[in-house]
Amino acid sequence: MDFAEALRDLDSRQPESMPGPSLDRIGELANLLDHPEVSYPSIHVTGTNGKTTTSRMITALACSHGLTTGNYVSPHVDSVTERLSVCGRPITEEQFAEEYERLVPFRELVDARVGRVTYFEMLTAMAYLWFADAPVGLGVFEVGMGGVWDATNLIRGDVAVLCPIGLDHVGILGTTVREIAVEKAGIVKEGRTAVVREQRPEAMEAIRVRCEAVGATLRLEGESFGVDERLQAVGGQALVLRGLHGPYEDVHLPLYGEPSARNAAAAVAAVESLLDRRLDERAVRTALEGVTSPGRIEVVARHPLTVLDGAHNPDAMAALAAALREAFRWERLHLVIAMFEDKDVESVVRLIAPLTGRAYVAHNASPRSASPERLAKALADAGVTEVERFDNVPQAVRSARAQAGPNDLVLVTGSFYTVGDARPLFVRA
Repeated sequence: MDFAEALRDLDSRQPESMPGPSLDRIGELANLLDHPEVSYPSIHVTGTNGKTTTSRMITALACSHGLTTGNYVSPHVDSVTERLSVCGRPITEEQFAEEYERLVPFRELVDARVGRVTYFEMLTAMAYLWFADAPVGLGVFEVGMGGVWDATNLIRGDVAVLCPIGLDHVGILGTTVREIAVEKAGIVKEGRTAVVREQRPEAMEAIRVRCEAVGATLRLEGESFGVDERLQAVGGQALVLRGLHGPYEDVHLPLYGEPSARNAAAAVAAVESLLDRRLDERAVRTALEGVTSPGRIEVVARHPLTVLDGAHNPDAMAALAAALREAFRWERLHLVIAMFEDKDVESVVRLIAPLTGRAYVAHNASPRSASPERLAKALADAGVTEVERFDNVPQAVRSARAQAGPNDLVLVTGSFYTVGDARPLFVRA
């Protein structure tokens, strides 16, 4: 089996509709594989926004302290191989095909006995197995969606990290922030540690209830860890982080926005919790100054400045708008946007509309893409009068950059599919 064959089989498992909540399929796969997911310590990351960036930071910090660390994240931007990496090195296409082929006979058994294994479950099983084969000294897993019923929730979860929780995947995870928080807090394991970013009160209540029920130690942002100082710097931010065991000064983070800084503090606290000690300050600086997070306020071009960000829910767009105001200056903002039909398009658009001078709406490559007509109406209702429609994102990006002046900002956003459509115009895979 080569990489293309593996991808064809994997892509055929993209569900048209999500199956009901169940760990039966991934549980049976893990059982047949003799549970590789519990053969190494693990840190589990959930929340509504910030999961991938936090996971990447945790991995960098752990690797800088001598731990061979596997990182499993989603979604990917350019290639599915981005989802599985060890100390920043993604799985190669050859390794991907080899590992996928090893899973095929086990997957066939589960397909027949329990039900058709999904796209995400196959990738999760690959992560479990590949990390055990490496072998890694730590696995860092980002949930795909939710927590309790997520395929990643078979891991040991020595430390759980809960990024801010808001409304997203409404109806699948719940209809209120509290219901969604109950689902996400399900990654906190008995007797372990939960590192918790600042939350809405109703989310915090659900997290506290879970921690008390399973006897987990709760480490809260603001009380146990946080950002003591944050200044704008060339290409990012200069930080003083307060960890569980003391401060970390003169930290340069090459990412923008206050949420990124606070995610860095949570990442430090997570690794401190795992190692149960203060981290090496020089290693912390080295790790964080090398962090990248494609598609998260990612600057891909200048003159005009062009930024890619996968914000797809109201909380993410509010954070993006604040970070743009803080970090960049422009004469006119050209908004390229494509979103999913099942997202809160109107609320998201209202949050970015005040910054927008001209908009370019499009379909992205997903069959779930919202119509450009819906986006155009949402923008018009939000007061944006100059709106053009396009069949796809690359056309919209080219038009925006052609019409933008050298001191303007072109923002490409609305979904990681949208970012993935645009990124090849600027970055070679």
